[in-house]
Amino acid sequence: MKNLKATVIHWIEHRTGLESAIKNFLYEDIPASSGWHQVLGSVALFLFLLQGFTGVLLSFNYAPTPGEAYNSLKFIITELTGGRLIRGLHHWGASLMIVVVVLHMTQVFVYGAYKKPREATWLVGVVLLILTLGFGLTGYLLPWDNRAYWGTIVTTQIASKAPLVGPYVTRLLGGEGTIGVVTFARFFSLHVLLLPAATAMLIMLHVYLVRKHGVCPSPLDRETTKKFFPEQVFKDTIAIFAAFIILFVMAVTVKVPLEQLADPTDSNYIPRPDWYFLFLFQTLKLFEGPLEMVGTVILPGLAFLALLSVPFVDRGELRRLRHRTLAIGVTFLAALGWTGLTATAILTNPKTDSSGHQEGETIQEWQQLSPAELAGIAYYRDEKCATCHNLREGTPKVGPNLTTAANRRSPVWMIEHFKHPSQLVPGTSMPPIHLNDEQLAALAAFLGRLSPANAEALESAPDNVVQGAVVYQVNQCGSCHTANGEGMKVGPALNGLARRRTPEWIEAQIRRPQSHFPETMMPGLDLAPRDMERLVAYLLSLPYIKPFSVALAEEVEVPRKRSGKPKL
Repeated sequence: MKNLKATVIHWIEHRTGLESAIKNFLYEDIPASSGWHQVLGSVALFLFLLQGFTGVLLSFNYAPTPGEAYNSLKFIITELTGGRLIRGLHHWGASLMIVVVVLHMTQVFVYGAYKKPREATWLVGVVLLILTLGFGLTGYLLPWDNRAYWGTIVTTQIASKAPLVGPYVTRLLGGEGTIGVVTFARFFSLHVLLLPAATAMLIMLHVYLVRKHGVCPSPLDRETTKKFFPEQVFKDTIAIFAAFIILFVMAVTVKVPLEQLADPTDSNYIPRPDWYFLFLFQTLKLFEGPLEMVGTVILPGLAFLALLSVPFVDRGELRRLRHRTLAIGVTFLAALGWTGLTATAILTNPKTDSSGHQEGETIQEWQQLSPAELAGIAYYRDEKCATCHNLREGTPKVGPNLTTAANRRSPVWMIEHFKHPSQLVPGTSMPPIHLNDEQLAALAAFLGRLSPANAEALESAPDNVVQGAVVYQVNQCGSCHTANGEGMKVGPALNGLARRRTPEWIEAQIRRPQSHFPETMMPGLDLAPRDMERLVAYLLSLPYIKPFSVALAEEVEVPRKRSGKPKL
């Protein structure tokens, strides 16, 4: 057995040189002063590998297209064995990796380990820091929930402010006009293809440079060395294990946020970046109007250039830690500024509820549905679908729970299933639904919005409001007006109508539009009193949409007075 082992090792060594490479790596001489303060590089490398591993596991069940990305992520969290844990490890691993990389660079800066001949090692480290932040930025969009969508809107708008290159960067990110399939595809490609490959190559270069020039020694023990194995390997292993325990506990105990499906019409949503970008978010508030470029481009650019120039500005001899008062002072001020800006952003930003809307608002989840989706609730109730299907956890019924079954089917499949249930699901006892195609499409649209998290909120929609949405749809009001962003912009948007009109005014406008605006082209509707009451109730329920930027204001607000157009 020993001879066989020796033969195998000899064969591997002769063909690959692997044994010699491992021995050279483990038994390299390092300064005797090396210890716990130099474990951060190994921890950062471990976290990068863990991010790659968990990312691959997520990709097995992740659909990289808008909408489907959200549904597949819900499937991973709710249906896949260990899915919630894997997503938690990946999400919190990104935050921990940024923390460790920043601490590693801080330690290198404070100790002066960037000095000659290690300038190139420092420069590669700075680029790795930027790439690490890039992972957080590009991965932000991939869940395709409201948080991801509106956060990316802000990101692309900031990118567009860059002088000269702003329009090109925006075009490259696919963020012109709206955030859609192109933007998603490019962020996904950056996150899973370009950034991992670039980071892996730079890590190998960084490790090579560290091995080439050695670990920076203390000024007191330039000549004293020890072997990397076993003492330093043991400390690195303990540090990696501690980091994994922290990450594992976070993944198990702290829920990763996943809000409702991205809704481009939900401009009441307050976009918030991840915690590590809050300082930049707060900095932008200090520079408004013409000075906006200072916060978006100039200061971040100067910070990056300052980091790159450190080894060329500080070219003095390596000194003991207690004599590096300037480096310690700069680090302290930077940490103080970051902490102050981050804390201010947390304390001054409006408090939001679990859906990302400002606390105190009365906007319900059903108020954010499109007219067709809200009308779908009425058809769901009229057809008594609840007698066979559940929308919440509870006693199983004849049919499946629609919060988990319907969102895995396309609208086309659902409409065909409504018409001919037994053809698509042989043996089913479900009878055909006798509605027209438009009504079936509305029912499918409602079911497509369902999730375990929002079913109860959507089910609470008042009956007169959902029936009012049916009246709105039947009379094709969307051919001239927008409601929650759906419809045509011939007439003014209807959101926020309750802020500026009374129910009596709205009813008179619907019955006799020319009585308010003689030049309008809007036709009058002679509705039955009950239908009129329902339609007015629906129009008054539409939430006020307050744009957060001029660009959005141009898209979602329509002037009230427009010559030759109906006014409401």
